[in-house]
Amino acid sequence: MKTREFFKKAFYLYYDGFRQMTLGRTLWLIILIKLFVIFAVLKLFFFPDFIGTRVKVGGEADFVNSQLEQRMP
Repeated sequence: MKTREFFKKAFYLYYDGFRQMTLGRTLWLIILIKLFVIFAVLKLFFFPDFIGTRVKVGGEADFVNSQLEQRMP
């Protein structure tokens, strides 16, 4: 029972804190936009589908295995 009360109090602590924010909401919005840019936009331009362009569907595991074996000392 005490664990449940702890989580309830912790939830309301953060809930009340975020509800009363004024400047913090703007900062969180900026943080979320930056995360979107980092994970969505940059992935499209800088991290192409390397395995998908070199191997047919179903042969991905064999391709990765062969690449790892070539690079092992």
